[in-house]
Amino acid sequence: MTSPVSLAVITTHLDSYLRIGELPDEANAVNGLQVENGSGTIGRIVAAVDATLETIAGVVAGEGRDGGSAGQGVGGDRSGGTLLLVHHGLFWDGNRPATGRRYKRLRTLFENDIAVYSAHIPLDAHPEVGNNVVLARELGVQGAEPFATYRGIPFGTSGVLELPREELVRRLEEQLGSSVKLIPGGPPQTRRVGIITGGAGTTVGEAHAAGLDTFITGEGPHHTYHEAMELGINLIYAGHYATEQVGVRALAHQLSERFGVPWTFHHHPTGL
Repeated sequence: MTSPVSLAVITTHLDSYLRIGELPDEANAVNGLQVENGSGTIGRIVAAVDATLETIAGVVAGEGRDGGSAGQGVGGDRSGGTLLLVHHGLFWDGNRPATGRRYKRLRTLFENDIAVYSAHIPLDAHPEVGNNVVLARELGVQGAEPFATYRGIPFGTSGVLELPREELVRRLEEQLGSSVKLIPGGPPQTRRVGIITGGAGTTVGEAHAAGLDTFITGEGPHHTYHEAMELGINLIYAGHYATEQVGVRALAHQLSERFGVPWTFHHHPTGL
């Protein structure tokens, strides 16, 4: 059994490593430590995309995969509390009373010594464990660098990836375990590929302006089909959830290596 680590020590590292106080984001993202736990110590980390009631229940049940053994549930014989590390935090629906489903989430967290830390744009944009750079690395993109901006900061990842576009689709499906939609507006052979994970379909015009022939994201509106076809760029929708699994996993692995705390990944796909 590993020794627990102070939540404050982990939080200080995360705030600095992810530049939580420096990067812009949506108001309801509430990046950083969203809920502290009663013990103030962490004995395991669970990475997940969304801080939903189902995810929290999975943490309590000890569910997890890929990072290591999930071990016993939160109520079992364990040293330290649990850090739930997520991309989409608890407060996306705004400043609301702690009633109904919000109360159920918070009560379960408090009763089971679970802390919640959330990183949205700071995780997307991170140069080492960010969603965009990690997915680019897994796909084999070479010379990756930002090609877009978000509220004045460099954003997205692009580089060279020479593949038949059908092979790129197959590779995405294999890496992410998701169904992939190809809008074949560009060349059959990809060369310059860009990535913005999540819901960035409306960035297809910016991807084209940056000289990309293929743009990968999670999802987007109906009109982007016609935009991609008329611009002459391949647009690939690989799923919002699916494309944003990779960053929290990489970040949890980094924390585990640094602090010697085991981690698991709670997989709760939405199909979107």
